[in-house]
Amino acid sequence: MAAGGDKIDYVFKVVLIGDSAVGKSQILARFARNEFSLDSKATIGVEFQTRTLVIQHKSVKAQIWDTAGQERYRAVTSAYYRGAVGALLVYDITKRQSFDHIPRWLEELRSHADKNIVIMLVGNKSDLEDQRAVSTEDAKDFAQKEGLFFLETSALEATNVEAAFMTVLTEIFGIVSKRNLTADGQSNGGAAPPLAGKKIAVTGPAQVIPKSRTCCQSS
Repeated sequence: MAAGGDKIDYVFKVVLIGDSAVGKSQILARFARNEFSLDSKATIGVEFQTRTLVIQHKSVKAQIWDTAGQERYRAVTSAYYRGAVGALLVYDITKRQSFDHIPRWLEELRSHADKNIVIMLVGNKSDLEDQRAVSTEDAKDFAQKEGLFFLETSALEATNVEAAFMTVLTEIFGIVSKRNLTADGQSNGGAAPPLAGKKIAVTGPAQVIPKSRTCCQSS
């Protein structure tokens, strides 16, 4: 139940994926508890936090799963992609290798998650501009090519972390709202097409993320 006894209208599962030490756990801590720890340890297996928000007058519980980036845990965490309707695909702007691994993480995500999952590419540690190894333009080009949202964040400085999650959650909410309208139209005798499956994400034409969608990137 939400605070004050209010009901939860929706629960959205969102996963954080990417190489170890790119800051996934810190991004989660910043969003869920507005905390940041300089003494963060590597995540073992999978951890999750929740946060309840209001989107368009509806109570939305975000269930955020933090998947370990170490290779030896990938077989364990792959099962946790299932049922996710959103994902933050995180790399470290100071570590080129973490960005070079993004296509592999994206392939793994798409092979295990709903095909219409809402994905945000996140370049973390934007506070370390003097150590940048991945240009914003390279990341924007990749995001546009793959049809992803894109943001650069700093968990340390709390820059764009809220915006990254809210963009994903609001997009998911919009999809669910359209699905519910379609279902209502069908039940009222309208000509709306039937919906397949029970997942939250729409299982129809790929309309979640236009190829050119990027948002809020750091200047």
